[in-house]
Amino acid sequence: MERIIQITAGRGPAECTWVVAQVLKKVLEEAQDQNLDVVLLQREKGEENGTIETASISVKGKNADEFVKSWVGTIQWIGQSQFRKMHKRKNWFIGIFEIEPEKNAIVSENDIQYQAMRSSGAGGQHVNKVSSAIRATHIPTGIAVVAMDSRSQHQNKKLATERLLKKIEDEKLIQLKNHVGKQWENQLHVERGNPVRVFTGSDFKKNKVEKSYKGTRQKLKNDLRNENN
Repeated sequence: MERIIQITAGRGPAECTWVVAQVLKKVLEEAQDQNLDVVLLQREKGEENGTIETASISVKGKNADEFVKSWVGTIQWIGQSQFRKMHKRKNWFIGIFEIEPEKNAIVSENDIQYQAMRSSGAGGQHVNKVSSAIRATHIPTGIAVVAMDSRSQHQNKKLATERLLKKIEDEKLIQLKNHVGKQWENQLHVERGNPVRVFTGSDFKKNKVEKSYKGTRQKLKNDLRNENN
């Protein structure tokens, strides 16, 4: 299961781009602790050193769903501005959004066309007489590779298949990066309040998010009162 999230400062100031950089580190560290596979798909540096405007990562693994749900939403940092020492503001907000990944079809063996061809270069009479090289072409995309490493046609076919699949995966990753790069509307939707996670201080320690149950308790009291009346 793959999930893609974008961490963004929105239109926030430099302080928010610093928070994005810190949160990105936390996300990667936590993903590693949970044995999840993460790939950094896109990162836009901020104007100040060590800051990031926006970053997108792909998360894969058994608990990817729960991991992403625990991060998606508003992130709050409480602390003194790193860039404006006299600034009175102490609360800074960034957003984490989930991006719907593009659907990629699974590569079928029937979509790969193999063509035997003569190897080129040094190799003596054997190379000139035997068509041991193999060209593998993925018909839907037109992506093609050639393998001529071995004198064995069977071995070259195996190598060509591996290289073709790798090249297709690389192309998918490029397309995914382009897809993520188009999600800039998320830059406009960072909301303040109701943070899913809160961090404090220059050491960026995690604070427990306190949820208010006052309204729920009052409702329960009123329901009990009405039942007794």
